[in-house]
Amino acid sequence: MTKVEELAGLGHLLVFAFLFCFSAFMVAPVMTDVTMAALCPGRDECSLAIYLTGLQQAVTGLGALVLTPVVGNLSDRYGRKALLALPATASIVPLGILAYGRTKGYFYAYYVTKTLTAMVAEGTMMCLSLAYVADRVPETRRAAAFGVFSGVCSAGFVASTVAARFLPASSTFQVSAVAAVVTAVYMKAFLQETDGGASISSSCSSSSSNSDEEASRPLCLPSSSSSEEASPRLPPLRKAPSLSELAATLTSSSTFSRAAVVTFFHGLGETGLLSTLLYFLKAKFHYSKDQYANLLLIIGITGSFSQLTVMPLLVAKLGEQKLLVVALIASCGQAFLYSIAWSFWVPYLAASSVILSMLVTPCIRSIVSKKAGPFEQGMVQGCITGISSTASVISPLIFTPLTAWCLSEATPFYLKGFSLACAGFATLVAFATSISMRPGEVQTDRK
Repeated sequence: MTKVEELAGLGHLLVFAFLFCFSAFMVAPVMTDVTMAALCPGRDECSLAIYLTGLQQAVTGLGALVLTPVVGNLSDRYGRKALLALPATASIVPLGILAYGRTKGYFYAYYVTKTLTAMVAEGTMMCLSLAYVADRVPETRRAAAFGVFSGVCSAGFVASTVAARFLPASSTFQVSAVAAVVTAVYMKAFLQETDGGASISSSCSSSSSNSDEEASRPLCLPSSSSSEEASPRLPPLRKAPSLSELAATLTSSSTFSRAAVVTFFHGLGETGLLSTLLYFLKAKFHYSKDQYANLLLIIGITGSFSQLTVMPLLVAKLGEQKLLVVALIASCGQAFLYSIAWSFWVPYLAASSVILSMLVTPCIRSIVSKKAGPFEQGMVQGCITGISSTASVISPLIFTPLTAWCLSEATPFYLKGFSLACAGFATLVAFATSISMRPGEVQTDRK
């Protein structure tokens, strides 16, 4: 399969990813102001808003920890498209609530529904989409394909931030809700099922024996049938993966184990940074909606450029392991620079480092994808997403009270960015672990 054919096969997925990110991230620049206006009107510091944001992230991460590996495993049997309908439709409801009203009552209604739907929408969309890419793209070009996919997601983030920059708050939520509906309709109408997952299991089921042991393990390779064919007959679901099976998957090789550690500590630091940064900027520099949008635009444009153009070039020369080390160094430096920001323009400078730090996730996803078989892509990507969700559960428990304490008047020292520095130290642990990965370990397992 040529590169042109690969991109054509992924075209509808990339459009879906762009629309999904466009609708999901459009509300990000205004959510801090909307939250504080509903909970603490007229104030620049609000501990309740920080604690509620941290609680939402913890509950969402806990739910995603349980659901994402299960949904990934289901996609190995039922197909990627069938399961992508879950995040596509679940994200519509909370946006519709704030599109209707943004008073305190509507905010709490949004808060509850967003917490519940995010368990399904946030982690599973990325997990299933990356499994879809792995089904379509050969291993030798998979790292670059993951980077292109992440770059398209960043482009959706940029477009949504531009829209939020010039739209009033009420119109922002209305446009976001309409975009979410369009995303679900587009996915249902145009996205084609892959030759992996359910289609493989279906084609193999006729040649497999009736024993439970053989029926649970496909024994033939994917057929070369056209993606234009009808969706395959779905095999019966036997059971969801247990925690012991997930643990066995992650400990089956040193590569999986180290990738899990890197994912956890990077997720711990990244979640802690993202969940506290906007409140830190509000308290120290009195950032407004437009300044948030400008900062997020720098992050989005730089990240999109990096994943679409820089990563394919660097991964061909350095390989995933070395590029992962470089990206983690940049991620550490970014967090430390945020923490010591002495003027309102310093966060803009720190945001430019995402040209390298944004490459951490595509590198990890490519490394574990090469170590997994064609029948395990959904499971493995779901496990990595589940580990990231575990970090999302733990991170708010650490950084939420720490940030509230650092921004309050009770702190014994004046360093409002101390929690951001702690996020940098968590990423530093991920960097130290990534060094122990030998380049030969991340090559494809031919066993």
